[in-house]
Amino acid sequence: MATRTNNSKFINTMKWRCIGPPRGGRVIAVAGHPTKKMEFYMGASGGGVWKTEDGGTYWENISDGFFTSASIGAIEISQSDPNVIYVGTGEACIRGNLCQGDGVYKTTDGGKIWKNIGLKETQHISRIRIDPLDHNTLYVSALGHAFGPNPERGIFKSIDGGKNWKKVLYQSANTGAIDLSINPNNSRILFAAMWQAKREPWTFTSGGPESGIWKSVDRGETWIDITKNNGLPEGINGRIGVAYSPAQDGRIWAIIENKKSGGLYRSEDYGDNWELISEDKNLIQRPWYYCHVFADPKNADTVYVLNLRMLKSIDGGKTFEPITTPHGDNHDLWIDPNDTNRMIEGNDGGACVSFNGGSTWSTIYNQLTAQFYHLTTDDQFPYRIYATQQDNSAISVPSRTNGGAITWNDCYSVGTSESGHIAVDPGDSNVVYSGAIGSSPGGGDSLLRYDRAADETRIVSIWPEFTWGYGPIDQKYRFQWTYPIVFSKYDKKKLFVAANVLFESINEGQSWKQISPDLTRNDPSKLQASGGPITLDTTMVENYCTIFAFAESNHDENILWTGSDDGLIHISTDGSKNWKNITPKELPDWARIDIIETSKHHAQKAYISCTMYKFGDNQPFLFKTENNGKSWTRIDSNIERNNYTRVIREDPEIPGLLYAGTESGVFFSFDDGENWNSLKLNLPVVSITDMTIKNDELIVSTNGRSFWVLENLNFIRQLSKNTYLKENKLFKPTNKYRVSIAPLNKKSIGAPGKVYMLSLGSQATFYNEKDELGNPYLRMLDSGQNPEPGIVVNYFLNSKPKKEIKISFSDEKNKTIKSFVQNSENKKNTEEIKPTNNTGMNKFIWDMRYPDAKRINGNGSSSNNGVVGPVAPPGKYLVHLEVDGQLMSEEFEIQIDPRSKSTVSELKKQHSFLIEIRDQLSKCHETIQKSYSVKKQINDWNEKLTKEKEFQQLSNSIIKKLTKQENQLINPDLDPGGEFDRINLESRLCNKLAELVSVPSYGNYQPTEQSYDVFNGLVEKTDLVINEINTIIKEELPLLENQIHELNIPMIEHQS
Repeated sequence: MATRTNNSKFINTMKWRCIGPPRGGRVIAVAGHPTKKMEFYMGASGGGVWKTEDGGTYWENISDGFFTSASIGAIEISQSDPNVIYVGTGEACIRGNLCQGDGVYKTTDGGKIWKNIGLKETQHISRIRIDPLDHNTLYVSALGHAFGPNPERGIFKSIDGGKNWKKVLYQSANTGAIDLSINPNNSRILFAAMWQAKREPWTFTSGGPESGIWKSVDRGETWIDITKNNGLPEGINGRIGVAYSPAQDGRIWAIIENKKSGGLYRSEDYGDNWELISEDKNLIQRPWYYCHVFADPKNADTVYVLNLRMLKSIDGGKTFEPITTPHGDNHDLWIDPNDTNRMIEGNDGGACVSFNGGSTWSTIYNQLTAQFYHLTTDDQFPYRIYATQQDNSAISVPSRTNGGAITWNDCYSVGTSESGHIAVDPGDSNVVYSGAIGSSPGGGDSLLRYDRAADETRIVSIWPEFTWGYGPIDQKYRFQWTYPIVFSKYDKKKLFVAANVLFESINEGQSWKQISPDLTRNDPSKLQASGGPITLDTTMVENYCTIFAFAESNHDENILWTGSDDGLIHISTDGSKNWKNITPKELPDWARIDIIETSKHHAQKAYISCTMYKFGDNQPFLFKTENNGKSWTRIDSNIERNNYTRVIREDPEIPGLLYAGTESGVFFSFDDGENWNSLKLNLPVVSITDMTIKNDELIVSTNGRSFWVLENLNFIRQLSKNTYLKENKLFKPTNKYRVSIAPLNKKSIGAPGKVYMLSLGSQATFYNEKDELGNPYLRMLDSGQNPEPGIVVNYFLNSKPKKEIKISFSDEKNKTIKSFVQNSENKKNTEEIKPTNNTGMNKFIWDMRYPDAKRINGNGSSSNNGVVGPVAPPGKYLVHLEVDGQLMSEEFEIQIDPRSKSTVSELKKQHSFLIEIRDQLSKCHETIQKSYSVKKQINDWNEKLTKEKEFQQLSNSIIKKLTKQENQLINPDLDPGGEFDRINLESRLCNKLAELVSVPSYGNYQPTEQSYDVFNGLVEKTDLVINEINTIIKEELPLLENQIHELNIPMIEHQS
């Protein structure tokens, strides 16, 4: 019976690779191990849980494969048993690009295995506190849903390690818990901060009558509202942070958002009375995003407040001094109760560790947790990926490098933009336009033009009027935080930018022309200044009624599409002169149109991805039209209903092959959206913010795990044409560029543990590991991954083969280059990767190398360093798969590196020369091995015929002569594993040949004339030695054999 291929199991041989950058994203949850001084944990707001065992030098993810939410809001390690760790998901600093959580996770083995233990509907957890004496008693501070009311919020308690939960503090469906502090000396006493807050697409509300401070003296069983206690501010409160002082019983700190009397408060009597200690605006700016206070465990007068800067007071909160951190926007702090100089801090750039009280910190440039909004690529080779990183700069990252990894040194900034779309000038990839609202001076839309060649930025904003503090209703144009910036497909000079109206410029932003009317609902009730009722927050994140998506037709330059964040889609078919509302009737009002994807294959076809999660609706919304919006079809039926879709893309080669990015991963469809299958593979659970297709690769940006690339889309494209698989099938391999890869430092190959250097001048840290096929690869810790280095062969087997299977590669004349065999018993040769013979899909990777030179055994074999076969030259090749007598073949190409100045003819000369060196080295090694064999047999007979003096004399003479000739080829004192023997001991002819291999191998060039000269000289010398060894064996061995014959014993075996 036929097997449907539109199922994720048929693509399980594919693999995503993270390309970086290693520049951290937002972290609002940190913790340290109480006794292991170098061990710390961080929770990325969109990237899972990470652990360091070396004080922040390197971080490794420990939540992948267990968590189904990428957003971390709280981490707490048990003091009584540090193997017990609880993690609350869903960040509670609920900014515009937040991700939701799905409850609490627990580990009892230090993070090796995790289990979800409930409270899934809390969505945003701000704190977890554990009873210092009992790791099974814990409290969860849950903010609840950010975009609407829900009952699963407040303070929850468990006394059985999370098996059961009790809601112990709850006010209403509109108010959640934002902070929680426990008295470490008396765990009966707890303080909680409640926060009435709500996000809406057009505003953010922080504060209300239910915001306040609560106290419990019976381990959280009952609570007392102390918000109106003596000394606390009157009126409406907003966000509040609380901290109990471990150094002085009864002292509590509170940082309070309040219209008239906001600031830092302190109580000395367990919260009965309070005093306003500081109204310093640096402590309380943008309070909804901060309000973090932390008491020093040893010194009662030392207190920390985290805000835009990290601030420290040593006089009881009266005055504060800043502590410099590697990044601004500081959110969480853990201080070792036994050593207050040891701490870890979380900010919008990552997590940092200090062992000297904050004087110095570990770096944030070792964390693969970057958060991106939108991406694009250029047309270089290798192409580069560009995006704006939240609370950082716009960045350019290469898709691959010629080194062993994509390091931070390979990346560079392309402007200070953190928020918007990004576009590369199609005529000059050095010029990049990006939206920098929030990270650029000048006001308005903050559109930047960056020229890498000049290393210069120009602000070319459409309307550069500073309007912070005002609502969109007071602005001339309404620009969203992530407004569209798109170059025309038809005019390389034309740049489109969208506000509530559409603009174009044909002179690099020197001037702008409005080309559309307002294409939004323009609802005045949703255009007021964001924030309140206490503090405004007019960063333009909540600017509403704006154009959020824009696209040109791929077939007609006069057809333009727009989609707004308030749920309208418009089309112009006459080059922007007239516009028509074509919004799907089934689309909910106010839905945000995230992406419009116009078809490459059909002139009137387009796809849209939409979201309603900011209204509390997490459904996916995908639609398509085949008649320019006259009618629409919804196409998201079998994507999970709680997995909203941010992006949809159409394959540029195969009609109906679609890719969708959701809040938790990637999906693909073979049938134009009728059915969807997961394309997760090894991709971690993470929010996909954008994606694009470049050649044979799918690139995604994420909200917490940097960039990821999926290669070999050619395989998926072939699967789409084979709806049913019932016979064995060999898939056509993707063509591969012959890129010169810098060789790894020999000390790095196969080294155990962390390895710190790729090659001289190239620093990166990685583990040497093997994939499921046994192929070695580098698992990077602080860098991006390069592509798989070889030809990827995918093949389907409908059943287990009865006989051995064979994969072979041949040149364009069908001359076999190399064959690989795997028998049905699955026996493996440990030295060479063999094909798998699994029922279903299989994958094999050919490293594009011809067979190696013959090897020798024993000391002196350091010449084996040069035996690796040369890489195949550019050209056409065939792969053959033989299964139970059935032969299948497919053609592919090895293509010349587009950057190379060499011709194919020159690279064939390079290859031919390397083959000559290989063959000469093989010839030498075979001769040495033959000599070894003869000598061994002679020595064996010497031991048996100790009394035959004439035999002994002749045999020893032959051995001496053979050894003398061998020693001209190799140095017997050279140890194969002795790296420094080569600078201490004399190199011989084989060593010279082996080392010569590297000279023509470096780069894509024809060999130098002097390389030929050296080789010819070595051939002449080695041939003399080879002839001499053969002469000894031919002429003198018969004399010894005659004596053996006379003694009536078996002859010595040797090859002629």
